[in-house]
Amino acid sequence: MNCLQHDSISRFKELVHAATNVVVVSHTHPDGDALGCVSAMYHYLSYTLGKEAAVLVERDLSSTLEFILNGVRKTDDISVLEGCDLIIALDFNCLSRTAEQFEDPIRQCRAPKILIDHHLNPCKEEFDLIFSETAISSASELLFWILKKVQGDTLRGLSKRALTALMCGMTTDTNNFANSVWPSTLEMASQLLAAGVDRDDIIRRIFNSYRSNRVKAIGYLLDNHLTISGSYAYITVSREVKKKFGIREGELEGLVNIPLSIKKVKVSITLTEDDGYYRVSLRSKRGIRVNRLAAASFHGGGHEQASGGRLYIGSDIPSREVLPAYVEECTARFLHSEKERI
Repeated sequence: MNCLQHDSISRFKELVHAATNVVVVSHTHPDGDALGCVSAMYHYLSYTLGKEAAVLVERDLSSTLEFILNGVRKTDDISVLEGCDLIIALDFNCLSRTAEQFEDPIRQCRAPKILIDHHLNPCKEEFDLIFSETAISSASELLFWILKKVQGDTLRGLSKRALTALMCGMTTDTNNFANSVWPSTLEMASQLLAAGVDRDDIIRRIFNSYRSNRVKAIGYLLDNHLTISGSYAYITVSREVKKKFGIREGELEGLVNIPLSIKKVKVSITLTEDDGYYRVSLRSKRGIRVNRLAAASFHGGGHEQASGGRLYIGSDIPSREVLPAYVEECTARFLHSEKERI
């Protein structure tokens, strides 16, 4: 990995060892990878190095994934930034991807900022040190290799909680090794298993601990709100449906992957209604660069086969009623351009 150069690792050590109070942060609506790498970083700072540390995170977290932050000092109080002398940002490429209430205070904080991320186009002007690698499964995997390098190419000194959090983050971002898996990913998993990480318990907690509401809601959505048009499919999740089934944050994780099990479907999109906008998740089969669709039509981006974005009601579309027409028009146009490219 090009980002693990001697100068970068030395600078990382210098910044971390000089700090006494560190704030760790990730993107808004954190997924398993975000929670995994911030938790691992926290445990490294507090357990291995004995630093004062805190994770700045929103309160409304996925009930299924919240266990990843066990033992972590977490807060949504921005006053934690006042006394910090280092900020470590993980799993996002620019500060605009943080929670709205965190963005400006983080920008205004004079503490040095380190970015560790696996997405395209990091905002270089916002950070003092950047570790950026796209040919990798997850930010958790990237952090694994960084910490191992910092520790002298060994996992000794890293706590079981840190190692478990890294396995959680990588497992969720690869959808349990279903996508974005590299040789280094399997090597990481092997080393974590050898170090005593309980993968069976992780699988139980992440994939087999949902409430029945999730299964009922997914069945309803697939039966009533799934549209298949040629080689793409999309699912709309309205606020009414979320209320009907009492859906909590993160309980529909993985829904976007289901339509890709249909042979002819090459692109799958879910649009989940929030306050004034839709959260958009996009997935594709190999060869279709869905991050281009995210950037062109949904104010987003990400990886070629897994991306996200937003669609604003009132500016992007005038009302909810025209959502299907917008999605179908922009997706059909995108697939036509991809077909010409291929």
